[in-house]
Amino acid sequence: MTRSRLILLAPLLLFLVAAYLIPFLGVMRWSVTLPEPGLGQYQTALSDPLILGVLWRTLRICALVTVVTLIMAYAITLIWIRGGAVMRLIVELCILIPFWISVLTRAFGWLAMLSNRGILNTLGQDLGLLSEPLTMVRNEFGVVVGMVHFLIPFAVFPLASAMRAVDERVLLAARGMGASRSRIFWQLFVPMTRGGIFGAALLVFVFSLGFFVTPAILGGGRSVLVAELIWLRIFQSPDWGLAAAISVILMAAIAVLMGLTMKYAKGGPQ
Repeated sequence: MTRSRLILLAPLLLFLVAAYLIPFLGVMRWSVTLPEPGLGQYQTALSDPLILGVLWRTLRICALVTVVTLIMAYAITLIWIRGGAVMRLIVELCILIPFWISVLTRAFGWLAMLSNRGILNTLGQDLGLLSEPLTMVRNEFGVVVGMVHFLIPFAVFPLASAMRAVDERVLLAARGMGASRSRIFWQLFVPMTRGGIFGAALLVFVFSLGFFVTPAILGGGRSVLVAELIWLRIFQSPDWGLAAAISVILMAAIAVLMGLTMKYAKGGPQ
């Protein structure tokens, strides 16, 4: 790397060090010094059934959110990239408008929509479709719905980049050789967008691991995820050392996941 490039990158590197690396090193120090020096907090975090249960619930919900988000985002992106002009405009507005609405507003919107006295349950009972309201919030269902809704726009952009890079000549050649549309889609188009799929999956999964507001509101304290657990350990217990240890474990898991995903996204192990 040339000296001029290093000079241009220096402000960004300094910002990353000041905003991320130094605070994270402070969290690591807390994890081995509070309330007393040692690795006791890590032992507690990896042996406490409550913490392990929250970690497992977080991984399970985030994996489900990632799969559902990818499926919906792939369909939306396909319409956005390959649909008609009017449809592309409508989809583009649907993708961009959520960025103008805060996560808190969206969470309360879903609460108003899905609660026992919310819009969907009230409408279903008025139409005679429901004899009693469905429980769609204060559980994992509401958390998944809220998280998927928030994350779909973030998954669309890497998928759109991959779809725009698809060589149309390959698809036309396959069509000219008699391949059906479904075969072209599954055997050519989807594999050719694999990089975007991996990128979107990684972005959505890592982003979902740190969700706090949406699970706290739509889960109602019954579907606690790891970010909310860390908050509880800091502000309610308080146990800063244990919260720091959980944070470091989460960051380590994210780093391993990112490394494996990037490795296999480039074609798998060599």
